[in-house]
Amino acid sequence: MGGKSPAIVSQDVPLQDAAERIAFGKTLNAGQTCIAPDYVLVPKDRLTGFVNAYTAAVKRFYPTLIDNPDYTAIINHRQLLRLNQYLEDAANKGATIITLYEQGQDRRMPFSVLLDVSDDMLVMQDEIFGPLLPVVPYDRIEDAYAYINQRPRPLGLYYFGYDKAEQRQVLGRTHSGGVSINDTLMHAAQDDLPFGGVGPSGMGNYHGREGFLTFSQAKAVFTKQRLNAARLIYPPYGKAIQRLIYKLFMR
Repeated sequence: MGGKSPAIVSQDVPLQDAAERIAFGKTLNAGQTCIAPDYVLVPKDRLTGFVNAYTAAVKRFYPTLIDNPDYTAIINHRQLLRLNQYLEDAANKGATIITLYEQGQDRRMPFSVLLDVSDDMLVMQDEIFGPLLPVVPYDRIEDAYAYINQRPRPLGLYYFGYDKAEQRQVLGRTHSGGVSINDTLMHAAQDDLPFGGVGPSGMGNYHGREGFLTFSQAKAVFTKQRLNAARLIYPPYGKAIQRLIYKLFMR
């Protein structure tokens, strides 16, 4: 689809709140949704706290992966190989990988958090579509905006923070198809909110009125009445028409 959907954790939001909601968005269908959070931007001094809170939230949702009917599998072996290749590539290029479970089961892939990631890693170039979550530290919120804006525009963006001014700032200084504030995925679940991308993540919207307009072709129709005022502009053109044209258009 194009851009990778980011989540921004602010300085003021309780980490447990943000981590739990990000965990829901990332673990639903094992991360195999087009609007799953692809990476998280976290203040540098809150990085360890976020990783711990995220790990705890995931394990509350899924105490075990083995024979767990609540957790689904990666759709096929090819995609599982792709995700494992992301992990191997990231490890070879210096990433720290935290695997949240000792083992998965068949294609039930364990959740992983990736730290110390860089742009040359495959996991930071492609849409992940799986249970891998890179976490990127930032110093100032402006650095988070810059990080997002230097990359292809995402389908979704998630901001966690209760400062109204900063919420407005995020909306004004980033571009994405849609935004959920203090949650993940939920903007796409509103049937009366337009859902769609921008640029690399797609164009146009559906849901509600916007969906009707997107999938309809507007037909322009002009109907003339019996009185034909247009005769005033029919040829032959005399001096009066020339003077009118000069007056209207040759100022």
